[in-house]
Amino acid sequence: MDTVLPITPRRVHLTRLMAIWRSAGWPCRDAIELDLLAAGWASPSHSPEGFETIRLTEAGIRLLAESRQRSQRALSLHDQLALRMAAQLMAGGRIVWHELSLRARVLADDAAVPGPAQPAPEALWAEDATLHDVAPPTGTKAIWRIARPDVFSVRNTTVESYLQPMVHEVKVSRADLLSDLRHGAKRESYQWLSCETYYVFPAGLAEPDEIPEAFGVWLLDGKVESGTLVLARPAKHAPCKLPFFVWMALAKATPVRLEPDGAQGQLGSPVGLASALPIDSPQPLEQAPIGADTSDALHLAPAHPAPNPSPHPLTPSLDPSNA
Repeated sequence: MDTVLPITPRRVHLTRLMAIWRSAGWPCRDAIELDLLAAGWASPSHSPEGFETIRLTEAGIRLLAESRQRSQRALSLHDQLALRMAAQLMAGGRIVWHELSLRARVLADDAAVPGPAQPAPEALWAEDATLHDVAPPTGTKAIWRIARPDVFSVRNTTVESYLQPMVHEVKVSRADLLSDLRHGAKRESYQWLSCETYYVFPAGLAEPDEIPEAFGVWLLDGKVESGTLVLARPAKHAPCKLPFFVWMALAKATPVRLEPDGAQGQLGSPVGLASALPIDSPQPLEQAPIGADTSDALHLAPAHPAPNPSPHPLTPSLDPSNA
C-alpha cells in the first residue's frame, strides 16, 4: 500500500480555512477541500436536520493561528504603521491601496528635461503637456514619473466629484523624512495624484512645522501595535480629478482587505493593525493579475458559502464606470 505524502499548507489552503473559520460553509467538493479534509485541518459536520457543513479541527485552528503570528512578525515597522493608517482610513469609509505604482506629472525647467545627449533616468520621461487638462507654465515642460505612495485612498462613492483621493506617506526614521522633504519632484507627484497629501510618522520624529504647510501631518502616539493616530495638522485641500490611466492602475490592483476582527470593530471596538493583515504573507497587498476581476475587492462577506450569512452589511465596491 502506497504511503500518502503529507500536505504542505499553501496560501490557498489558509484562505479557505479562514473563510470556514468565519462561518462554517457548505461543502464545495473541490481539490482544496479535499486537501483540508485529508490533512485533518477541517472535518465535515452534520446537523440534526441532515445538512452537512465543514468546520475547522483543532489542527486547522492551530495552523491558522501560527500562520497569522508569522505574518505579523514579518512586517517591518514601516509596513505596520502604513497598515495602521490604512485601517484608520477604511474605518472612515475609504477604499485603500498600499504601495501602488502610479504615473504622475511633475514640472521641470526646459534645461532640466533630459535631451538626446542626456538619457532620461529610469521611470522618468518627457511628454506633451496636452495629456493633462492644465498646460505647464512658460519655460517648463511636463515630466512623467512613477510615484509609489505608501497609502493611496478614495472615498467609497460612485460620484466622481466626491472621491477626494488622498496620499499618506509613512516615515519611521528622521533621515528618511528629511530626504523625502528634499525631493521636490516626489512631493509634487503625490500632490498631483491627490486632493490632500499627508505625512505619517511617530511622535517625536519631527515637529509638524518642519513639514511644508501644504501637507498634513498624522502622528503615532505610542507603540505601533497599540498607539493612537492623531491628526496634528490637516492638509490644504486642492481639487483633483484622476486621469484614466490612474483608474486603470487601480482596477488592476487589489485594495487592502479587512480581516474578520475588523468586522468586530464595526460593533464598537477600534479597528487595529491585525484587521488589515493578510494571512501568512509578509506583503500586505497582493497585486491582482492584469485582467483579474477586482469588482468584489472590498466585499466583507465570507468567500466560502455559509448556511448562516453574516449580519454585517456588505460594502459596495468601487466601480470607475459609474464615476
